Amino acid sequence: MFQARRFPSVLPLCLALLGLLTTPAQAAPAHPCEALVARLPNLKRALCDAAELKATPGRSVQGRTIYARDVSAPDAKLRVLVVGAMHGDELSSAAVALHWIQHAVQMPANAHWRFIPALNPDGLLARPARRTNANGVDLNRNFPTPNWQREAKVYWEQRTRKDPRRWPGSSPLSEPESRFLHDEMARFQPHLIVSIHAPYGVLDFDGPGVPPPKLGRLYLDQVGIFPGSLGNYGGVHQGMPVVTVELPSALRTPLDAEMRQMWMDMQRWMGERLRPEDAAPIVLPVKTARKTG
Repeated sequence: MFQARRFPSVLPLCLALLGLLTTPAQAAPAHPCEALVARLPNLKRALCDAAELKATPGRSVQGRTIYARDVSAPDAKLRVLVVGAMHGDELSSAAVALHWIQHAVQMPANAHWRFIPALNPDGLLARPARRTNANGVDLNRNFPTPNWQREAKVYWEQRTRKDPRRWPGSSPLSEPESRFLHDEMARFQPHLIVSIHAPYGVLDFDGPGVPPPKLGRLYLDQVGIFPGSLGNYGGVHQGMPVVTVELPSALRTPLDAEMRQMWMDMQRWMGERLRPEDAAPIVLPVKTARKTG
């Protein structure tokens, strides 16, 4: 029989190895739906599970995984990138993105959809939720629009009076979350970007082409162009049409029937106004995401 006392150096080594195998750092990560269902409005576990979110290489400042889901029709001709919760305190935006995944599965039309329901998981899961990421940066002011160094600073200091909720960061693409989305635009080459926000209750549009007049009860009301915003960068300067959906509430989703109507209106507009052959190739420098301490 094995006698531990005869081999005094063996037992500590075995216990140490067992500790390495069971340390929390090595444990499998929790399912993303556990946190999302507990946090988001109008989101049941069954719907979240059905979204079948997949881990991407993207990580937040605090190391959280950024999840995505691709849904593609067999005859897909359009590529559409849908982004939610760029601002972490706009909880409804992530919930609507997850509801739309279900609609895409049921009604994909002729598109390849790529959903990123929560670009800013650190802000979304903070208590209380916050607009900015964990570095205090407004991700929707962190994209590399021309003259960013001068214009973003002037806008933040003079127009927002140094509002900390709208700090654009120290440099464009300074944040791992904005770098990830920037790189996704280069990899995926979308013909359309749909960015979901709240709570202004309008529809905004940047870029070439004819904007959708309405999605559900949201009507077109273009709110302006901001230094470092996704609409400014992608729509105005890279030629990727950007539809910005401003939901009426950051804390409540529209009714299920309304979300479905918004989805159907968007598909109808895409079928009438978006033609893949009209889209010029977009050449974006791919910046490999860096780890942030």
